[in-house]
Amino acid sequence: MSPLGKLLVIGFGPGDMEHITKRALDALAESEVIIGYNTYVDLIRPLLNGQEIVRTGMTEEVSRAQEAVRQAEMGKKVAVISSGDAGVYGMAGLVYEVLMQKGWRREDGVEVEVVPGISAIQSCASLLGAPVMHDACTISLSDHLTPWETIVKRVEAAASADFVIALYNPRSGRRTRQIVETQSILLRYRDPQTPVGLVKSAYRERQQVIVTTLEDMLNHDIGMLTTVIIGNSSTTVYDGLIVTPRGYQRKYTLDATEQALKPHQRLRTEAEPWSLGAQEAAPQAGAAPTTPAGPFASGAAVATQVRSQAMAAVKATTAVQTGAATPASLAAEALSRLAVGGKLPGAANARWSGQAPTAESTAGTSAVAGAGAPAGMATGGFGKPALFEVGVSPGVGNKKFTARQMALLAEVAGDDGELEYTPDHQIVLRVPCADPEELVGRLRDERFIVMPIGDVFKVKACDFCNMEKDDAVPVAEHLQVVLGGLQAPKETSIALNGCGMACYGAVLEDIGIVYRKGGYDLFLGGKKFGRNAHAAQPVAEGIPGDQITDIVENVIAEYKEKGHPNERFHKFFKRVGVVAGFRHEDAPATVEVNAVCGD
Repeated sequence: MSPLGKLLVIGFGPGDMEHITKRALDALAESEVIIGYNTYVDLIRPLLNGQEIVRTGMTEEVSRAQEAVRQAEMGKKVAVISSGDAGVYGMAGLVYEVLMQKGWRREDGVEVEVVPGISAIQSCASLLGAPVMHDACTISLSDHLTPWETIVKRVEAAASADFVIALYNPRSGRRTRQIVETQSILLRYRDPQTPVGLVKSAYRERQQVIVTTLEDMLNHDIGMLTTVIIGNSSTTVYDGLIVTPRGYQRKYTLDATEQALKPHQRLRTEAEPWSLGAQEAAPQAGAAPTTPAGPFASGAAVATQVRSQAMAAVKATTAVQTGAATPASLAAEALSRLAVGGKLPGAANARWSGQAPTAESTAGTSAVAGAGAPAGMATGGFGKPALFEVGVSPGVGNKKFTARQMALLAEVAGDDGELEYTPDHQIVLRVPCADPEELVGRLRDERFIVMPIGDVFKVKACDFCNMEKDDAVPVAEHLQVVLGGLQAPKETSIALNGCGMACYGAVLEDIGIVYRKGGYDLFLGGKKFGRNAHAAQPVAEGIPGDQITDIVENVIAEYKEKGHPNERFHKFFKRVGVVAGFRHEDAPATVEVNAVCGD
């Protein structure tokens, strides 16, 4: 030890005596002086045995570090204490900064030992389950020492990169807006239902553990003693516990006693088509990652390849027809979403996603799914044509299919495809297809409206009384051309009724338009299904025909810009309060009536 003394910067963990390390206990015992924040001194007081104590309040960190250095230079052993880990928002860095200002050198200055402890991200995670099993970061929301602009950039970066995020110092008596602003940023990148854990005073007397969601986290008490842990896109809640998968399901079958991949196979490049090594081994730039056959084949690998091929199809379509997105490109996007999400029923999914080949066909081989297919062909697992899913209808208001249209659908579907009629007066076509662009062209030649399936804007209308009340048909067709098929935060229906009867229920849809007495009435925020289904809110009446489309487009533009991923329009309207100048109003509370007759 230096004759000048020694500085022991100690992290004592969450505060419970069972979670302090043996080295921290020994360091406290050998110290002559204990320096720390009032609350922290009280927490470790049972461990002290008559040492001199220097205790100060909040914002006195610098004076504590200076006093510690001064006493160590006088030859004393000085303990500077921090909760959690002294090197994570603790006193370790500040002690070194004070020493640096004095020109301290390790070889001839006071000796410094940093004693690690359990940080809040670890202690809080243990109470929540296993939320920090994948890449994670810590961000302090305190802007007393760090510019708020810098904190915002860090939150943005962590949110966009899908890190699990632990927020320290989320809120205090004076700092109340920071956590609100942070939630707003995160909701631009994360599903509102992303699991969130709130842990207050972990392993202390007043411990509180809450599992909630990103959307609802601010409805709970959050203070300086709270650590907020926000999951990533794969984090889930099981039996009240938050778990973030590490990724083992990509390579292992978690409920199988015998794994398809043997130990010597598990680290091979062909078993990891998502890895950098597999990308570098690709035969040419832009080629889809190799999808091995046999035991190496996985749903994730096939989905990766299909997604790459779908993007290639979009680029090919764009090269032929520049400008706005074409039906083929939109349908290719729907194909990508389907391949990743696995939205088909089990039997159909197994039929089109590709089954594992027999042992005889794959023994000693490693094949690329779709190898040998002509350029531009989309293929699924093991060389099968990928499943193409698209919605078709004879028109926005037209509900009548011609014989030629039905014959074409039957021909395209064949024995292997599927046709599903939907309540939206649209037929969903699912068929193995190697050339989506050619298929979409055939459908359009028969005057079909071709729409992608998924989170898009759908324009639908009544039949305008068999086209006898057709005054509003131009508006419906305009909305279809301009908005139909555009990507949306969540699948959104724009419905138009051609008269005041509104018999096709436009007022129940996300956005409803009713033509009445020469003008258009606008309804926003309907919820068609569920036990709390409700009609849309009437926000305007008698809108002139030359204004209604611009107004609806403004509503859509604002929803696209400010809506959270997977947020339905009625929730968005309620959350933001005002959309395109139209104000949301809460529905009056339901009054229960107990009729004398019992009805």
